[in-house]
Amino acid sequence: MKSTPVSSIMTKNIICVSPKQKIIDVKHIYEKEKFHHHIPVTENDRLVGMVSLIDFMYRIKGAGLDDKNSIYNELLVKDIMTSNPFSLSPDATIKEIVTELSKGKFRAIPLVEDNKVVGIVSTEDLMNYFLEKQL
Repeated sequence: MKSTPVSSIMTKNIICVSPKQKIIDVKHIYEKEKFHHHIPVTENDRLVGMVSLIDFMYRIKGAGLDDKNSIYNELLVKDIMTSNPFSLSPDATIKEIVTELSKGKFRAIPLVEDNKVVGIVSTEDLMNYFLEKQL
């Protein structure tokens, strides 16, 4: 189980945003059902940042749900993202992912191949994997 490649459990259909997009776009992504709470930020197909739900909530400072709130159109993704995020290859093992996530610095890790984001794996993905293996 520990040597299983993370590509077998990663989320492949990911949504990325650009650093130049307004955070209203991030808000709309978070409003979708069953969405990961981490959004890779790419520029020219290269990973340059990550936006977490916590990053987003911290920066909107109680703006509420109204799309017309000015903060949603004033701030850009680059204003709220974490730059130069940690990433791994989709060839990384479940053990490697668990080791990194257990350090508590991340809740999700983007997976990059040939400098392009090809997936993401979260603590939820791992929990589902281990639950499935136990049944």
